[in-house]
Amino acid sequence: MNENGILPDILTSTIMVNMYSKSGNLDRAKEAFESLRSHGFQPDMKVYISMIMAYVNAGQPKMGESLMREMESRDMKPTKEIFMSLLRSFSQRGDVNGAQRIATTMQFAGFQPSLESCTLLVEAFGQAGDPDQARHNFDYMMKLGHKPDDRCTASMLTAYAKKNLLDKALHLLLQLEKDGFEPGVATYTVLVDWLAKLLLIDEAEQILDKIAKQGEAPPLKVHVSLCDMYSRAGAEKKALQALGVLEAKKEQLGPEEFERVINSLIAGGFLQDARRIQGLMEAQGFTASEPLKVALMASQAFGRRRQTIR
Repeated sequence: MNENGILPDILTSTIMVNMYSKSGNLDRAKEAFESLRSHGFQPDMKVYISMIMAYVNAGQPKMGESLMREMESRDMKPTKEIFMSLLRSFSQRGDVNGAQRIATTMQFAGFQPSLESCTLLVEAFGQAGDPDQARHNFDYMMKLGHKPDDRCTASMLTAYAKKNLLDKALHLLLQLEKDGFEPGVATYTVLVDWLAKLLLIDEAEQILDKIAKQGEAPPLKVHVSLCDMYSRAGAEKKALQALGVLEAKKEQLGPEEFERVINSLIAGGFLQDARRIQGLMEAQGFTASEPLKVALMASQAFGRRRQTIR
């Protein structure tokens, strides 16, 4: 249309913004959005929402928030879904300032704190490594009458795990269980990971049994934790089992999981396996960090060799 000298109308521009936003093409969505405004068209609610979600999905919640403020300046009321999407995005990044801004704005807009919004604040502070503020929001949520569910409790335990405050975590669990709370897979997954890092094998396996009794297959994260624990402890057979599961699901592993597994294999002396998993990591398009490369070279130089677990 542009090549033929036909200027897009507001309907065409709106369609382009929506199309590129849904397809995840942020750059083209921005181009269409700016083109719409450069031709004197005012974005409507639908266009703003599409563009905000494009920023959220691209991991740029601050840009999405900026558009939301622009909406408000034009007397357009953001939807609860927009608030929650921004809050979730800030939370995932541990951006507590952004998360708190959105939560506060939501309340001023008339949306009362929910179990979900409170959980996201707990997650944000947990990601940021601030268990005290995470607990403050956790307690505030209960004060509002919301009972913590499995995910929310797991988020609170994750916050404690960041500072290795195991006593506080267990005390909280005991309090919640007295009030009728029953831990689920999410809570147990955090505990397995935590105990695995402490090399408390018997305790971790007891929690693993509780996951099995719930009739659910352990999440992939649990197998990462087990591989880490068994490799570091030199439990060859069990390390082999956990590593086999991870290799079968290698497409689901991210760079952090790969690095953790490789480092644990190095620590256990399984260097051939560590190098093989590094190859799988690179085949998935991830590059080993410099500390990991140094660890591999150092282990090889010092001759820290143990029989492969393959």
